[in-house]
Amino acid sequence: MKTGGTTIQKQENLVGLIGESVRRNWTRPALADWEGKGLTYGQVADEIARLHEIFRICRVGPGDKIALLGRNSASWAVVWLASVTYGAVVVPILPDFRPDDVHHIVNHSDAVLFFVADALLAPLDTEKLRDVAAVFSLTDFRALHCRKESLARSLADVLVPAREARRIQEPPERFQLAAVEDERLAAIVYTSGTTGFSKGVMLPHRSLLANVVFARDNMPLEPGDTIVSFLPLAHAFGCAFEFLFPFTSGCAITFLAQTPSPQIILEAFGKVRPRLILSVPLVIEKIYAKRLRPALEKETTKLLMKIPPVRRILQRKIREKLLAVFGGRFREIVIGGAALNGDVERFFFAIGFPFTCGYGMTECGPLISYSGWRDHKLGGVGRKVDTLEVRIDSADPHAVAGEILVRGVNVMAGYYKNPDATAAAIDADGWLHTGDLGVIDAEGTIFIHGRSKTVIVGPSGQNIYPEEIEAKLNSLPFVGESLVIERKGKLFALVYPDLERVDHLRLDERELVQRMEKNRLLLNRILPSYASIAKIDVYSEEFQKTPTKKIKRFLYSGTA
Repeated sequence: MKTGGTTIQKQENLVGLIGESVRRNWTRPALADWEGKGLTYGQVADEIARLHEIFRICRVGPGDKIALLGRNSASWAVVWLASVTYGAVVVPILPDFRPDDVHHIVNHSDAVLFFVADALLAPLDTEKLRDVAAVFSLTDFRALHCRKESLARSLADVLVPAREARRIQEPPERFQLAAVEDERLAAIVYTSGTTGFSKGVMLPHRSLLANVVFARDNMPLEPGDTIVSFLPLAHAFGCAFEFLFPFTSGCAITFLAQTPSPQIILEAFGKVRPRLILSVPLVIEKIYAKRLRPALEKETTKLLMKIPPVRRILQRKIREKLLAVFGGRFREIVIGGAALNGDVERFFFAIGFPFTCGYGMTECGPLISYSGWRDHKLGGVGRKVDTLEVRIDSADPHAVAGEILVRGVNVMAGYYKNPDATAAAIDADGWLHTGDLGVIDAEGTIFIHGRSKTVIVGPSGQNIYPEEIEAKLNSLPFVGESLVIERKGKLFALVYPDLERVDHLRLDERELVQRMEKNRLLLNRILPSYASIAKIDVYSEEFQKTPTKKIKRFLYSGTA
């Protein structure tokens, strides 16, 4: 099947791509933990075969669910690969979920096996996992809990030696995997959405295959290239583009286990020197704020940047320095998951930095639109991928924002055991209602204005997009992050301050409030009167966020 620039051969399927990559790259490095030991593709094959034997002993059948809880690691990736290539359905669970949420997801998904990191098992009650036949350690795959003694005895006979003691004897050609039909489920992803309780997104093999093949045809990766995986693998963005696409391309993937700080990420970039970087805006914005903004805000720098020849020299030097900060070998940074701060985007664009912004959602596995960095437009999120149709539900899609609707191969099969939510999301004609509002230009580039559920109607019926106000506010001094809400017909802003900068200048609470009032007045000068901010309240804690670092707005809508 060929659609535009993306070619999916009829004989291709996701499991086939995985098997082919393993055989073709047998001796290449495949998966490694940061500052830990790694696996070659041949050793990954060995791990998959051992897990398949465990699945057979546990009588796992096609379509059975296998839950997976842990931070990014080579073991996490192996369990994911083994589950999907066996014909089972993997249920990845975000490691930041509370124990009650984990119990609910494991039970709601009907999981029969549960692989969990040792450190995350302690708060859980295995007796509450009603359908789980066995719980396994994500560290070494040993059985931690079995519901039946007979199963425990059978599993005890399965020899799983330490990885470092294994030697791959078989030739690559002996590693064969049975194909799985495109419409079969590959994963159920429970999202931590910004508008309420999470739902289980059913992603078929076809959805993940379409994402991988599009990336293969349009993003710059080759066998032997290196990747740093720091986005949560239990989320669709990290799983598709920091794991599946690189793995099927023969790349060496290094996983950062803990939620990494920008400092740790940059340290890993310097050592691994990745060829492609995937990121959410918050990470890029923090690097910009710490590494670049202090120098750019100096009066001397501002003066020099007004002189065109000097500005070009400074921009070239900044670009070179920034390329080195990210490891110096990458071809492109792809930013997705949320909107990038406008000031950061404009600066990167002005210096010719190789970045681009994409758009997607878990329900599309996740990609909806993307363009390479040379085709990136300011404020845009690329053109639709070739396996989707996209339309704007607006009388004038080029000028008046409407809901973004998508239809095609990438779209989910629905929400697990939730037909009402499925019917509300996918209409009778197959269009997925994204809940995002945007426009599309004559060349097909999509520009997002905000979420339909967060739009605030002004006093005279004007649509106010809080995300656009927040983008402007986040660029002002001492603002770390912000949230615009409505109270009694007026707009208020909650601001979590840039504490590092506040501490550096030793501002007390009264001075910080005064600075925020100056920000409010400055912001209102550039906003239409119907969108003016009545007050800025300093918020004492960092806002709770989704895996892609979007603020969970529903938690703050009633803030007084």
